[in-house]
Amino acid sequence: MKVILTQDIKGVGKKDDIINANDGYARNFLLPKKLAVEANNSNMSLLKGRKDSANFKKEQEKENAEKLKEELSKITLPIKVKAGENGKIFGSITSKEIAIELKNKCNIEIDKKKILLKESIKETGIFNIEIKLFEGIIGKLKINITA
Repeated sequence: MKVILTQDIKGVGKKDDIINANDGYARNFLLPKKLAVEANNSNMSLLKGRKDSANFKKEQEKENAEKLKEELSKITLPIKVKAGENGKIFGSITSKEIAIELKNKCNIEIDKKKILLKESIKETGIFNIEIKLFEGIIGKLKINITA
């Protein structure tokens, strides 16, 4: 019996997969527990609609990420901090602080987890950092840290 899974089931398949299950397993376990629905024409068309909608949404997100990448490449984000004599900062600049400054000064909201810093910045100067915007799309941002 062909069924469409409504949830991930370990050892069987992932959500929205179409599988061939034994009749007894499908009728006595999958269907009563609402882990799957029968793969008839109406359910197949609903599944196709959901997949098309998800693909469209993913394409929109990718386009927005490309636009944001272009926008970020043009920005030099100034950050003013307290520093000692040798240009050493009291404390450090973390991805959280960069995200806050980006939101306040450029009105661009980016999750701090997407800012790729190998280690926190501990001195003044100009730094190029990478921001993961989408799968395979990494934007570059220039920050200028001054005392």
